[in-house]
Amino acid sequence: MKFLEYTPLDRLNDFLSRVNFGERTIKGCLEAYSCKHTGTDKKLSLSLEHEILDYLGKSSDTDSSSPAEYLLSRSSRKTLIYLVLTLYHLYPDYDFSLVKAHQFFTEESWDSFKLIFETYMLEASKEWIEANGGNSLLEALYKALDEVVRLSECEIYSYNPDCDVDPFLEKGSIWSFNFFFYNRKLKRVVSFRFCCISNLTADGFLGDLCYEDDGEIFDGMDM
Repeated sequence: MKFLEYTPLDRLNDFLSRVNFGERTIKGCLEAYSCKHTGTDKKLSLSLEHEILDYLGKSSDTDSSSPAEYLLSRSSRKTLIYLVLTLYHLYPDYDFSLVKAHQFFTEESWDSFKLIFETYMLEASKEWIEANGGNSLLEALYKALDEVVRLSECEIYSYNPDCDVDPFLEKGSIWSFNFFFYNRKLKRVVSFRFCCISNLTADGFLGDLCYEDDGEIFDGMDM
């Protein structure tokens, strides 16, 4: 996976780096990746594929909602591998099981994302308008995402793991959401993480959400 820099995302990230409301802080980060493989990605992709095939070989699931039914589709497996590879680049020290990850991914629509965003980011949206005027935060987000991944062609996924195995969860987290906007044609994915942190319990929590690009190590070739 190759980290991609986009100015429209940078502007939103600057705003969302820390929106402080006294007792709580809202944070968010958008990151774009090209679905290109490094040597490490190719090895990991093969490992994930073998994990799937091993699971399918042992599975006797016939339920249409089971992981086996979904993973039998090569296209679905490839999408899931790209999403899990993105997770690995966001959190390289965390070991993601692909079969287990499937249980935590949910396909969404723009309308379902919009409902969550407008509900939980209402206060941040007001701050955005006060600071920038003009378009709303959601409109600015839509425009930036559309420029990077063409939203009309995107598949949207939420990632909601159990709290005890959630690498995104920060100390003092009140709520958090993780979305992925994947364009199959462009072979490009944007991750968007946003959360609310209690300042009363999260004093001294580490770092920004954004993952620093390691430059040339992400250069590679397509799957």
